[in-house]
Amino acid sequence: MAVAVEEIVRRAGGCAVIDGGFATQLEALGADINDPLWSAACLITKPHLIKEVHMQYLVAGADVIISSSYQATIPGFLARGMLLEEAEGLLRRSIELALEARDEFWKSTLRKSKPVYNRALVAASIGSYGAYLADGSEYSGSYGEDITAEKLKDFHRRRLQVLASAGPDLIAFEAIPNKMEAQALVELLEEENIQVPSWICFSSVDGKNLCSGESFAECLQFLNASDKVAIVGVNCTPPQFIEGIIRELKKQTKKAIAVYPNSGEVWDGRAKRWLPAQCFGHKSFDALAKRWQEAGASFVGGCCRTTPSTIRAVSKVLKGKTAYSATQI
Repeated sequence: MAVAVEEIVRRAGGCAVIDGGFATQLEALGADINDPLWSAACLITKPHLIKEVHMQYLVAGADVIISSSYQATIPGFLARGMLLEEAEGLLRRSIELALEARDEFWKSTLRKSKPVYNRALVAASIGSYGAYLADGSEYSGSYGEDITAEKLKDFHRRRLQVLASAGPDLIAFEAIPNKMEAQALVELLEEENIQVPSWICFSSVDGKNLCSGESFAECLQFLNASDKVAIVGVNCTPPQFIEGIIRELKKQTKKAIAVYPNSGEVWDGRAKRWLPAQCFGHKSFDALAKRWQEAGASFVGGCCRTTPSTIRAVSKVLKGKTAYSATQI
């Protein structure tokens, strides 16, 4: 698994580029995501927009595109009155849309006289339990005393099974806010014997700890021991914290490191709105991306409020004039 990740990074020129904000771009295309399912609502209402967003990030130079399943859960779909088969079908559709976009884009790339892209990988997104609750707990890691690791495994199990069987190249556990959920996910990967390489990315509000206040070191103890987890890192975290987090992670793990922070604005999970903060323009973000690569990140991209323009700038600064070659990852 680790060898496969090393190959991905090598073919990307030393640092693979992850795509950017998904809901941000859906909104730019006219989608209404004011919904408990968030961007996953478009799997029901406007799947063509999901494919269009994937295409935009591929054109921008993304080596890894992440599926629209972050907030897509079986309980969430069932609450909309869907049957279990329909819910599982929508999970699979999130992967299919990404694969279709990737394959169509790759075919068009090979038709050009001087292809300038890599064949991108598709990562199946799995958000935290807090993302399903949509009550702001994904930003605090506080799930209540009744939630145990076993309950978290039961919550994630079938979604993981369905997504892993749909053909993604990677599994992306995103914005995990606490140690208990991370440990539950590692145990679940082992119990289900998932063969798709996985990454687990945490979220942080202070640059030193997980949202829950627990340390990265506590989590890396069991992540390092897992052969199922090929990549560790952070996402949906203020960009000014990323370099320090990378340097700390480098001291504690030999696994590849992925970072894809938000724009610098802060999401108020209870009020459901973005709060103004130090928002980095594209030039600043891509300059920071170069520093993240130099600090030891092997995968770099963007999360909330970043756009294809952001990723295009990141791809350019990380890969330079020899950025792309028509290589199949």
